[in-house]
Amino acid sequence: MEKVELKIIGTISTPHKTIANIPIQSVGAAAYTGIIELVPHLTAGLEGLKGFSDLILLYHLHRVDGYKLKVKPFMDDKEHGVFATRSPKRPSPIGISTVELLKIEGNKIWFSGADMLDGTPLIDIKPFFRQVDNRPNAICGWLDSKDDDFPAKQRSDNRFA
Repeated sequence: MEKVELKIIGTISTPHKTIANIPIQSVGAAAYTGIIELVPHLTAGLEGLKGFSDLILLYHLHRVDGYKLKVKPFMDDKEHGVFATRSPKRPSPIGISTVELLKIEGNKIWFSGADMLDGTPLIDIKPFFRQVDNRPNAICGWLDSKDDDFPAKQRSDNRFA
């Protein structure tokens, strides 16, 4: 496989020191606050971000070891291709979370919805645009056949194993 070099723009601090009991998606992690410490020379890039309520974070799943092309997600008892799931065991271990912006001070950003490990390397921050990031008519493949109370069914497990 070819490689791409990504720059780490900061570090995410969270209360999750180990993989055990970590929330599976940010929607189930509203009670957990995280702090992003942006590389100081990038601070000017935060200008205008305070006006947004939500952010999309892209980060490196730095504790994932290897990948699986077929995985069994926690919402199903059947295996699916990794690209049809949110499994962290991916050929390119990149995580994505939509989180609520709480405050920005200098090069630090506080947010709720921390579903990543403490010390996670941050790749990028994008503002959430409700006008284009919501797709109420989206079809969700195998997940559409599951219960509509997805956030309530979340559980913690060893998703990095």
